[in-house]
Amino acid sequence: MTEKIRIYLADDHQVLIDGLIAVLKTNKSFEVVGFSLSGENLYDKIVSKKADILIMDINMPEKDGIETLKEFNEKGFPCSVIVFSSYDDIKFIKEVLHLGAKGYLTKQSAGEHLMEAITTVYNGEEFYSKTVREKIFQSFAGRETDNNHINEEEVLQSITEREMEILKLISLEYSGKEISDALYISTNTVETHRKNLIKKLNVKTTIGLVKFAYKHNLLKN
Repeated sequence: MTEKIRIYLADDHQVLIDGLIAVLKTNKSFEVVGFSLSGENLYDKIVSKKADILIMDINMPEKDGIETLKEFNEKGFPCSVIVFSSYDDIKFIKEVLHLGAKGYLTKQSAGEHLMEAITTVYNGEEFYSKTVREKIFQSFAGRETDNNHINEEEVLQSITEREMEILKLISLEYSGKEISDALYISTNTVETHRKNLIKKLNVKTTIGLVKFAYKHNLLKN
C-alpha cells in the first residue's frame, strides 16, 4: 500500500483516544490525522483533514453519533464511518447502519478486530464484530427480506451459478479477498458480483444479502 489510510477518531474519553492512537501507530499503513472529544463541527474537521475513515462513538457531548450520521447523510459522507461503541443493542446497530455506517465494533472487541475493521471498510466492504453480527442475524430470523414484494422465485432462478457461489461465501463471512482466492477470480470481479446481487435481490447492504440467503436456506444447498 503506497498511501496510508488516514484515520480520524471521535470519542469523549481522552484516555480511550490515547489508547487507540497508540495501537494504530503500530501499523505503518495507518495514520491518525486528528481526533475530537465531541461531535461538534466533526464534518468540517474530517473534510479539512481529508480522512478516509472515521472511528466514532455514539455517545458524545454537543452532537452524538446519531446526529453526526444524519448530518453526513444531508451533506454527503466525507469518509467511511466505523461506529465504536459500548452498546450492542440491536436498535442502535440497525439505526447506525441505516444511516450509512460501514462498520460497527464493540469496545470490548476493539483490540481483536480494530485493524481488520479499518482495512476492510477502507477496501469498500462492511465489518461487524462477532457479537454485532450475531445480533443482526438473530434479528433477521423469521422476518421478511426488504425486497418490496418482488417475485422471489423468479429472483432465485435468475441468480447465476457464480453469483450463488459468491452469495454463499459472503454469508459464511468470507472477505472479498478470501472469496477471490477461493474462486480464483479478482477482487474487482467479486465486488462486481456483489453489487449485481444487491441490485438483483433489491437489498441495500451485504447484510441484506446474508438475510436473503438465510431466509431461503441457500447455505444448505
